[in-house]
Amino acid sequence: MTNPNAIFYDTIARFYDAENAEFTEDLALYSLLAEETGGPVLDVGCGTGRVMLHLAQGGLRVVGVDRSEPMLERGRRKLAVMPDLKPLVSFVHGDIRTAELPRGFKLIFVPYNTFMQFTDQADQLAALRCLRGLLDDDGLLVLDLPNASEVISTQDDGAIVLERSFIEPESGHLVMQQSVSALDRAEQQLHITWIYDEIGDNGAVQRTLAPLVLRYIFPGEMDLLLAATGLHRVETYGDYTGEPFEGDSPRMIVAAKPAPELRS
Repeated sequence: MTNPNAIFYDTIARFYDAENAEFTEDLALYSLLAEETGGPVLDVGCGTGRVMLHLAQGGLRVVGVDRSEPMLERGRRKLAVMPDLKPLVSFVHGDIRTAELPRGFKLIFVPYNTFMQFTDQADQLAALRCLRGLLDDDGLLVLDLPNASEVISTQDDGAIVLERSFIEPESGHLVMQQSVSALDRAEQQLHITWIYDEIGDNGAVQRTLAPLVLRYIFPGEMDLLLAATGLHRVETYGDYTGEPFEGDSPRMIVAAKPAPELRS
């Protein structure tokens, strides 16, 4: 069976920017970290360039990699109307585990929940090994994840939840975004189906279904994954303001560096 994650963003690419237009909370944190590390910067799962174009506006050289060509094409369209940024921005189509990328990045980040799309430990380890190989010996890797403890402890009832409504700008149609999900606690996985109901000019509804599987990672497990791939955690933030991670924090934003004994 095909992994639904492989085609998820191809399916929802035309909705992505409109549904995430108000999500800017993480940009200041990435700007701060980039100021501390300098460039070049690698955005893993860059999509349409939401974060990388923001950093490029600050003068940083940024490479973005994503396995969804429709998402990248939308990012290129944005870049086309920002000519001053073109020398600073590169979009690369591919999977981080196999893509041909330069080495020596000062900052690599895997933004909002993207790392969860590696749905088992073997895939997560393979991804981290590749990221370690691309990272400068003094570079910083940042993984933005939810607090697994908060989610795994909740009860899922299989109900359809209305997430948001937005206007899809190309058609002008109203889109109602909903979701239905189920937790597999044994595998630490969330199986979620996003439902996009697009209301056409004649009132007819066109429904798009986009399933996705996400794997949660607990703090102790994260440390073991990092240690197994030549990395070590230097900080964990509980939110985008940089507050320390605690048991009830909404996020688990892990900052890691190459393990000192393994630096070349």
